[in-house]
Amino acid sequence: MTTAIEGPPRLRRSFPSRFVRNREAMLGAVVLAVVVLVSVAAPWLAPDDPNAGHAGNTLAPLGTAGHLLGTDDQGRDVLSRVLYGGRGALLVSISSVTVAVVLGTVLGLLGAFAGRRASGVLMRIVDLLFAFPVILVALSLAAIVQPGVWVLTGTVVFGAVPYVARIVFAEAKIERDKDYVEAARALGASPAAVVRTEVLPNLVSSVVIYGTSLVGVNIVFTASLSALGLGIQPPDADWGRMISEGAKVLVTGNPGVATFPAAAILLVALAFNWLGDGLRDVLNP
Repeated sequence: MTTAIEGPPRLRRSFPSRFVRNREAMLGAVVLAVVVLVSVAAPWLAPDDPNAGHAGNTLAPLGTAGHLLGTDDQGRDVLSRVLYGGRGALLVSISSVTVAVVLGTVLGLLGAFAGRRASGVLMRIVDLLFAFPVILVALSLAAIVQPGVWVLTGTVVFGAVPYVARIVFAEAKIERDKDYVEAARALGASPAAVVRTEVLPNLVSSVVIYGTSLVGVNIVFTASLSALGLGIQPPDADWGRMISEGAKVLVTGNPGVATFPAAAILLVALAFNWLGDGLRDVLNP
């Protein structure tokens, strides 16, 4: 009886190929690309000045001539404000999460590779950050530097760092005890070299996946802070503040003042989550 000889194993697809084939990753990437392009091009796409009010044309309904999505209680064009509002939301969330991911990764690696006592102290500090009320941080920063972008950025960084640090710490401890790390040490690699060249490259995919999903969460969180008056201040357009202002006229005026920025926040948050889930499947097939 003869047996068939198997051919060479199928080569693993490259990252771009796997990414394109993943529907969630592609859907999230396409949606975010469109949102970013629209936000960047807002000065050319917006039909009106987002901060210009028209006292004689307040709470105009959907489809009003010159105001496709109507106007708010100050006569400002809703469509223009939605387009401009995406700039602050994306900039604050992406930049603050990036800083938080870098700081959290450093803390997590230090905790995993420091001595037992130092590691214990460092992780207790991280636990303390977990327990500290984030809204109190936002209120404190607002009292010190005045409400605005810096309050949003500082609050997101403070709230996100312990989550990233805990994830990196747990995964780095697992990698620390693996054979390839022991081999690197046996060959004379310094602790810093082991972390930089051996462990960190194996954590990048997890950090990127978690960081991407974290941006989606913080899009919603920063909008909530802005709705409370702690974020971007009027007259600048901001999705969270638009929801807060639109809630007052949701029933008696133009509901689009609140529903359209809320829909934009929902779409962007979902897109980041789709991208994060897709990257998880692509980077860890």
